[in-house]
Amino acid sequence: MADCLFPRMALIGIGLLGSSIALAARQHGVVEHIAIHTRSADTLARAQDLGLGDSYHQDIIACVREADLVIVCTPVGVCEAIAKSIADHLKDGAIVTDVGSVKGSIVKQMAPYLPEHVHFIPGHPIAGTENSGPDAGFAELFIGRWCILTPADSVDRDAVSRLQAFWEILGSNVELMDANHHDQVLAITSHLPHLIAYNIVGTASDLEMVRNSEVIKYSAGGFRDFTRLAASDPTMWRDVFLHNKEAALEMLGRFTEDLTALQRAIRWGDGDALFELFSRTRSIRRSIIDAGQEIEAPDFGRHINEAEGEAQKSQTRL
Repeated sequence: MADCLFPRMALIGIGLLGSSIALAARQHGVVEHIAIHTRSADTLARAQDLGLGDSYHQDIIACVREADLVIVCTPVGVCEAIAKSIADHLKDGAIVTDVGSVKGSIVKQMAPYLPEHVHFIPGHPIAGTENSGPDAGFAELFIGRWCILTPADSVDRDAVSRLQAFWEILGSNVELMDANHHDQVLAITSHLPHLIAYNIVGTASDLEMVRNSEVIKYSAGGFRDFTRLAASDPTMWRDVFLHNKEAALEMLGRFTEDLTALQRAIRWGDGDALFELFSRTRSIRRSIIDAGQEIEAPDFGRHINEAEGEAQKSQTRL
């Protein structure tokens, strides 16, 4: 158990990331009191049933009052409204951060309204699953994953160090980065892949020549993996693209150009160009495994999970 870093932590929003933070912070003893806010009475009641916090609030002001650490765990599009709501009720010296996968927009939305007596440190834990809601959280979500913090140069370094220590105790590797650079990097590593996944799955469902039952029945590993991305929270991803528009469009433009070149190679039977691309991109997978961001097992370890599933089915039948 780690020493307590923050006597009171307020979580605004209690979906996958909020609930995982609550569980991990409790497990490692880095907070004493966890206050939870969400507008939905049903979601708040479920969080209480799961024992995720110590106090539960539909009133956001009551949640953040006297909090030493405030983490905004909502879709990006509502962050400005949240900043306006909490600004006059934050404790002197409190750290305010978030978990959004867009940072430039978060700064523009929140920084103008937060008082000078708090430390605003935007953050992005690069961890998640396709599941959402308070039931989706688990304490191990952040272990071995990166968390990027994008504080302004003027932010107190001790506050940055405390928040960095918080994420490291939860298991994350922490890196400091410029907010706009973060948005460029995430546009290609996260945002564009999700956009492609949504589009491919949507195209498959629209094909008149292929029945939906066939799409599901004969889905190979590639399509199946795309459906995992395409099952992600639609509200969150709508806001990501609306609030990282410039970087997303830039990467989408480059992708479209490369896709056109690939289309041309297929049309004209340019096997050398195809082989060169496939060989070059294959090495990226090895680099990701070597960096500890994926497991060595083939098929994303799916065969292991499927074997476990079959064993459980067999036990059920017995």
